[in-house]
Amino acid sequence: MSVDSILRMATSTAAPLLSVRNLSKTFTVRRGRSEVSTHALADISLEVEEGEFVAVIGASGSGKSTLLRLVDGLDTPTGGEILLRGEPVIGPGPDRGVVFQHPRLLPWRTVRRNVEFGLECIGVGRKERAAQAAEVLDLVGLTGFENHYPAQLSGGMQQRVGIARAYAVSPSMLLLDEPFGALDAQTRVVLQQDLEQLWQSQRKTTILITHDMEEAVYLAGRVVVMGNRPGRVVDVIDVPFARPRNYDLRGTSEFGAIKTRLWHALQQGMTSDVT
Repeated sequence: MSVDSILRMATSTAAPLLSVRNLSKTFTVRRGRSEVSTHALADISLEVEEGEFVAVIGASGSGKSTLLRLVDGLDTPTGGEILLRGEPVIGPGPDRGVVFQHPRLLPWRTVRRNVEFGLECIGVGRKERAAQAAEVLDLVGLTGFENHYPAQLSGGMQQRVGIARAYAVSPSMLLLDEPFGALDAQTRVVLQQDLEQLWQSQRKTTILITHDMEEAVYLAGRVVVMGNRPGRVVDVIDVPFARPRNYDLRGTSEFGAIKTRLWHALQQGMTSDVT
């Protein structure tokens, strides 16, 4: 039995870390004298257990990033609710660390001070900030680059800083919004492997938004497939591979079979209508 299966059994009787219940989101904008509404999400329900790695995949416009923003509290739902440890999400908080597609580092701060930024915001003292920053920079392989500025780093290294900054505040959940989407193919694969190793060592509950089928299957324990606007869940696919995972897994027939199933679910999501 895999470690993931054991963890799933151990947590199955406990309340989920995250509960998304009948979530909907409509954006309304004024154009001249009229209002135009866009239904971004419709009746999304989803649960994420402590320590899970869940990927959310779908075509452009399926509401993946909108869902992540709602979970982070950066936006408010039109209907339904989001509960984190049983409490309603009403805004952003240090219990959720976010990594965006572009790192959004502060260019005037060094790597260490970028990682310390969130700790400063919650009032952590200088010595403790420095110690926590050093620890997470070591986790993401950036020891020795503490005093570099973002402009001195490659795109992949900048994204490592973004991950370290999210980890530094010890969040309950890590939210990744296509974090490797702007990187070249080789760097992307390297960082996927690094993220797999980081998750393996920390078991941080993670939700990954991606449009990359291979990335979703390689990293996640479950893949949530979103359908076209208004976004809704059309399938949830379990990924049964044991951890730790390595690059060779991608060439196996079992990996290919999961990708094929995922492709068919995505096709269904792109062509079916909400009834």
